[in-house]
Amino acid sequence: MDRHFPDGERGHGRGRGHFGAGGPGFGPGAHLGRGRGRGGRGRRGDVRAAVLLLIAEEPMHGYELIQQIVERSGGVWKPSPGSIYPALSQLEDEGLVIIDKVAGRKTARLTADGVAYVAEHKADLGSPWDDVRDSVGAPEQDLRELIGQLMGAAGQVAAVGTPAQVKAAADVLIEARKSLYRVLAEDGSTDAGS
Repeated sequence: MDRHFPDGERGHGRGRGHFGAGGPGFGPGAHLGRGRGRGGRGRRGDVRAAVLLLIAEEPMHGYELIQQIVERSGGVWKPSPGSIYPALSQLEDEGLVIIDKVAGRKTARLTADGVAYVAEHKADLGSPWDDVRDSVGAPEQDLRELIGQLMGAAGQVAAVGTPAQVKAAADVLIEARKSLYRVLAEDGSTDAGS
């Protein structure tokens, strides 16, 4: 069986040979691929636990795993393909996961050993998406929401605005960036006029 992922799903060129089963911190119970993806000051997520818990519910391919983690963490944690696919490969090496081709996509499901492992370690696996979400305080979450709204508005102007509107929006974004740096430079002061 070809155990490599298709080029579009491999994740930043990291192949299976990069991680050995005997490497430091690997093996059943090890925390693999701790990474929260972009942004946030929350603690890093336990990719290995998240993958095991999600595919215990139903078989999934890598993109579905990423989507589920983003959704369950309230958008706070978005692991990269470069953390998901090595985690899947390691779990496959451990005999906890098997990768099958389903509808043209490499889809992971638990083996019998994997089902037993998840049942036995359910408390240890916890709820990694909740852990990451809870580690990000309310002000950071509010700022993320505002950033998302700003990006949405800028995207709308870029998509349907006239050249003059696009130029005006660019000026607003440039000024917003400068203002944010002034906030930091003023040691927490929000007076952007100085």
